[in-house]
Amino acid sequence: MVAAMTTNHKTSLGNFCLSLAVKDLAASRAFYEKLGFEAGHGDGKRWIVMQNGTTSIGLFQGLFDKNMLTFNPGWNAKKEKLPKFTDVHELLRLVRAEGIEPTMAQDAHFMLVDPDGNPILVDQHV
Repeated sequence: MVAAMTTNHKTSLGNFCLSLAVKDLAASRAFYEKLGFEAGHGDGKRWIVMQNGTTSIGLFQGLFDKNMLTFNPGWNAKKEKLPKFTDVHELLRLVRAEGIEPTMAQDAHFMLVDPDGNPILVDQHV
């Protein structure tokens, strides 16, 4: 799905983060800190993004039911704005041109589901 779009259109989905639905945010944070991750941004009560080099893991308690792949157009791994990127609205147009209809589309984000039921969120913050 995404590979065909990227190959055909030479576009990037932006920064990647694995977003995990966790049962206990504090326990999950402590676990990933032991693996070398450091707390990044988040409210610390319901969600936090952990960083280890260019690897991001978002921990989300009570915000969604399943783990999901998250892409952030316009950001690099340090959450810095990229000078040039493909806007989420253009990405949505490209996805639809590939024959994929999002399960949800709003102003700055949309969600897809891959053939195995894995949710994919494309969420632009810049």
